[in-house]
Amino acid sequence: MIQSELARWLVLSLSLPNRPASTARVRLWRALRDLGVGSLRDGVSVLPATAAARSAFEGLARDVGAESGTAWLLELPVQSAEVEQALTGLFDRAAAYAELAQAMTGLAGDLPGLDEVGARRRLRQLGKSLSDLERLDFFPGEARERARAARVSLELEINRRFSPQEPVPADREVTRLKLTDYQGRTWATRRRLWVDRVASAWLIRRHIDPDARFLWLDSPADCPAQALGFDFDGAAFTHVGEWVTFEVLLASFDLEATPGLARLAALVHYLDIGGPPVPEAAGFEAIIAGLRAGCPDDDALLAAASPVLDALHRRFAGMD
Repeated sequence: MIQSELARWLVLSLSLPNRPASTARVRLWRALRDLGVGSLRDGVSVLPATAAARSAFEGLARDVGAESGTAWLLELPVQSAEVEQALTGLFDRAAAYAELAQAMTGLAGDLPGLDEVGARRRLRQLGKSLSDLERLDFFPGEARERARAARVSLELEINRRFSPQEPVPADREVTRLKLTDYQGRTWATRRRLWVDRVASAWLIRRHIDPDARFLWLDSPADCPAQALGFDFDGAAFTHVGEWVTFEVLLASFDLEATPGLARLAALVHYLDIGGPPVPEAAGFEAIIAGLRAGCPDDDALLAAASPVLDALHRRFAGMD
């Protein structure tokens, strides 16, 4: 057990019996790759000394021992400047970030030939790749910031093309509200509903204001003063921090603990701005895209999408 608080690096030396077609060797290689280790030589890996790295290395050492292999887990203090530079260089992710930024530039160039579903799906894939890379970036620098800026720029370009009035997240607290004060109201959002707006409208009618009336706006500036706006800049309910509008509505009306709604919120969040993937997301996105293409207006789209959301909610509620 490593106990020193002065350790700068952890070194893991592993050796497995030389067996043909060893699945243990493949599992070990994949585990080391997923940890983002630096390789000192064949079978000798290094990571910065963190509690997570130590736990992971100890687990691999146990696995190798169970396969009749040998494992040595060593700790190193700070080395000379030259050695520190060499060790740190093993974790240089600049080339990987540059490759991601190039892929983002490629997607921006492909946008004229893509529909919204395809563009946002590729954006989420690139966002996940960026998150995965950041997780393994132990010495972040300018390359990470350039990739992050490219990701933001790409999302803005996609929003300008497919959803030109997409809200900018507000920097404020979410106020807890009483359902009884929000009954029989008029609610307004941008027309041509997409995932967050259609799910938010469903949430309003199913769980907040059963008698809600909806207005679909050509522009947020057209929102009447007496209407409750949602999912546009300056609306009563819109993106706040890392929350999408659906999540803000959940928090505002204390609905997070309602069975199934938190799982549905995760799906909406993923499809709207990315994040941890949700298995049902691709199917739901395809359904909404098909419904939007076939519905004459947003009233018809909400009516057609509501049974789908009802079914998802029942499914998720049964999982809670």
